[in-house]
Amino acid sequence: MLGYKHIDPLKFLLAGLLCLASLSGCGLLPEKIDETKNWSVNQLYTNAKEASDAGNYKIAIGYFEKLQARYPFGRYAQQAQLELIYANYKDNEPDLAIAAADRFIKSNPRHPFVDYAYYMKGLVNFTRGSGTLDRFLPGDPTRTDTATIRQSFNDFSELVQKFPNSKYANDARQRLVFLHNNLATYEVHVAEYYLHRGAYVAAVNRAKYVLENYSRTPAVPDALAVMAEAYIKLGMNDLAADTTRVLRLNYPDSPHLPRLTALLEGKEKSSFSIFGLSS
Repeated sequence: MLGYKHIDPLKFLLAGLLCLASLSGCGLLPEKIDETKNWSVNQLYTNAKEASDAGNYKIAIGYFEKLQARYPFGRYAQQAQLELIYANYKDNEPDLAIAAADRFIKSNPRHPFVDYAYYMKGLVNFTRGSGTLDRFLPGDPTRTDTATIRQSFNDFSELVQKFPNSKYANDARQRLVFLHNNLATYEVHVAEYYLHRGAYVAAVNRAKYVLENYSRTPAVPDALAVMAEAYIKLGMNDLAADTTRVLRLNYPDSPHLPRLTALLEGKEKSSFSIFGLSS
C-alpha cells in the first residue's frame, strides 16, 4: 500500500517505556509515598521497636536505617545501631549483624551498652557455627571449617576479658566452656580419622595437641586412647604402655582400657572407634 511504513515492535515497545519514564519524571504518574517522611525521631524509633518486637525484622531494619540516616546523632541513633545488630541477627543476616556490631564498637567504645555489641558478635558466630557442631562431624573431619566456631570463642573471650562484670559475662563463660569442649572433641575426631587411615604419626601429633591445648576437657581420655593405639601401630609399645598407664591412672573407668590392654598383649588386632569410624 502506498505510504505504509513498517513499524518494528521492539522499537515501539521501547518508545512506550521511554514515554512512561518521561511522564513519571514530569510527575504525571503517581510516586510511591514514603509514610515515614514526616515522622519524628521518636515515632520512627517507636515503630521500628514495635516491628522488631513483633518479629517483623525487615520492616524494623528499614525503620532503624531511616532513623540513622535522618537523625545520625543522639541517643536514638545509638540505640538504633544496637537494635540493628539484633534485628539483622534475627533476620538471618549474620554478616550484617556483625558489621553493625563492629560499627557500634568503633563509634562508641565507651558506651554503657557496648558490652552488648561484643556479646552479640559472639552469639552471631556461635549460632552460625552451630551448623558445624550439629553435623559434628562429617566423614572427613579435616575438611570441616571450624573458623566460625573459633571466632565465636574469641568474641566471647574478648567480652569476658574487657567486661568481666557485664550481665552477659556469665552466659559468655558458659558458651566458652561449651565451645572449648567441642573444639577438643573435634581435634580428637581428626586424630582418630588419621589413625583409621594409617597416618599414625599424624594421629599421635593431633592427640598431643589435645593434651596440650584442651587438658581440662572431657576429650582427654579419648585423646590418650588414640595416642596409645597409634603408638602400638607404630611398634612403639613402651610409649603405648606409658600412655595407657596414664589413662588408667587418671581415668580408671575409661571404656578404652580393656581393648588397649588386649592390643598391648597382642590379643586384639582390630582398632576401636570413638566416633564410629571404620578401619
